[in-house]
Amino acid sequence: MNQSSSEPDSAAAANTGPAEIKDHLALIAEMTREFTATHTLDSVSMKALERITAFVGAEASSMFLLDADSGELVCNACFGPVNITGLRLPPGTGIVGRAVQQVQGQIIRDVRKDSDFGALVDAKTGFSTRSILVAPMALGSESLGAIEIINKTGGDGLFTRNDLMLLETLTRAAGLAVHNIRLAERIVERERERHELELAAEIQRDLLPAATSHDFPVHGINIPARAVSGDFYDIIPLADGRIWFSVGDVSGKGMNAALLMAKTTSLFRCLAKSAEHPGQLMGVINSELCETNSHGMFVTMVGGFFDPATGKMRLCNAGHEPPLVFDWAKQSFLPLPADTPPLGIAPDIMGHDGFPNIEINLRASSLYIFTDGLTEATTFGGGMLGIDGARALIREHAEESADLRLKSITGAVRVPGKSLHDDLTLLIVEDSGEPAPAPVEVAPGEDDVHEGVIARIRVPATPDRLKLIRASAEQAAVFCGADKAWTLDLVMAVDESCQNIIRHAYKGVPEPGDIVIDFVREGDSLAVLLMDFAEPVDPEKIKSRDLNDVQPGGLGVHLIKSVTDDARFMPPPAGVGNLFKLTKRLPAKVN
Repeated sequence: MNQSSSEPDSAAAANTGPAEIKDHLALIAEMTREFTATHTLDSVSMKALERITAFVGAEASSMFLLDADSGELVCNACFGPVNITGLRLPPGTGIVGRAVQQVQGQIIRDVRKDSDFGALVDAKTGFSTRSILVAPMALGSESLGAIEIINKTGGDGLFTRNDLMLLETLTRAAGLAVHNIRLAERIVERERERHELELAAEIQRDLLPAATSHDFPVHGINIPARAVSGDFYDIIPLADGRIWFSVGDVSGKGMNAALLMAKTTSLFRCLAKSAEHPGQLMGVINSELCETNSHGMFVTMVGGFFDPATGKMRLCNAGHEPPLVFDWAKQSFLPLPADTPPLGIAPDIMGHDGFPNIEINLRASSLYIFTDGLTEATTFGGGMLGIDGARALIREHAEESADLRLKSITGAVRVPGKSLHDDLTLLIVEDSGEPAPAPVEVAPGEDDVHEGVIARIRVPATPDRLKLIRASAEQAAVFCGADKAWTLDLVMAVDESCQNIIRHAYKGVPEPGDIVIDFVREGDSLAVLLMDFAEPVDPEKIKSRDLNDVQPGGLGVHLIKSVTDDARFMPPPAGVGNLFKLTKRLPAKVN
């Protein structure tokens, strides 16, 4: 119900003739069209106020919009002898505030009789307010503001109910325009934020190290849960042969976490080359982060270096998940818990020498550093992986090459159709203590070699020969002129096939027979013939399972078929137990 003075409006209503009604409708139609077509409120609000004021016959008018953050009413535009644009009214203040609060139009014919009238503007400007007409602006249940008209100049100088009905109609059109403009602004803002996130994600990817070669001692992978990751890792080879490495996890999400991640990894890369030991480096990074950290965020981080010549490693753990040292022979784990709190919390907490170091000999062992995105990941069964599940995956895939192991372990917790709960980063540091395998001779060495063969290798079917097999596959691909990505696919397929022979054909016996591998050029393809001397297997029983039924470690057949053009059992020659053939078409650029 509209609030008004006690003077009746019946006479005004009776005097509203067809011509005036027609003028009202024309103004409403035109103003509604202008309001709904505008893309910026400033461009139309001043013009609208001027026309409304002139049509009603008043002295001044203003549009107030509600500030969603403060709840204040802010004058967005005004028309008349006094400029009050930018004036802010506390919630519920004045006649305008009352109209918005009650969502009710106001006809105030004598402001001196209204207790809510504030004469502050009049006192400051010298303007004299006598009467006010206010219509609240709302869309559904959402309050947007109000439009007020001041001091009617025509007739008896009093606003009528017809004036209010006209103003309310025009205010509803203005409210729709405000809603549409704000909606468009939010869409533009979201698009800008999306573009910034894409740019931030690209910058983050550029900060990650390039993929390392198969025989390099350190390998890492980062899988963001969203566009921008709070995890990071780095690998920095030094001229003296040592290799610096790091894994970190920034608290929080979003752009602030991404910026802190970028700063931390940049500090690590810039300072590592001159640092004496990991503890000193982490202490310096901690001091730098504490000086500039204004969001209460922190970083859990493991940083260290590995010397392949001696097998020795030194690292420092600042509040991070305990890395695991996996002993190949004992199949046991040694956790390395944090000795210090996360970085960015308290400066100089460890003194001048920095944080404490941990020293480990990695001969015949592997170091696994990971973020909680691994242990808290959801498995195919629906539960959380946990630290025991992480250890089981490491044991399951211990015989794979490090780069393939990264994909197998992280792939085991990437459930199809579901996003990761958190960013996932995994880094592996290892060295067998054995010299790198010598280059494979690219020439046939036996009379029964298949025609067109470019390399042959015969090794015992034991896990410690997988490194040599992978090197042979890589050499054969390089000999054919294949690129790095193609070579990696081939190496993975050969590695997985040989693991199947070791585990399933020879069933992991202590003294198995041999594996013979021929790398054969067949037209525009490279074929790999893998022969063993175990009991013949039934090919019909070796089929890839449905992906929904695959458990961790059961992706082997899927993997082989996904990276080759053909993979099948062939009739074996005399004296051979099984013959498995892989065929992969060479890149188009290879002649």
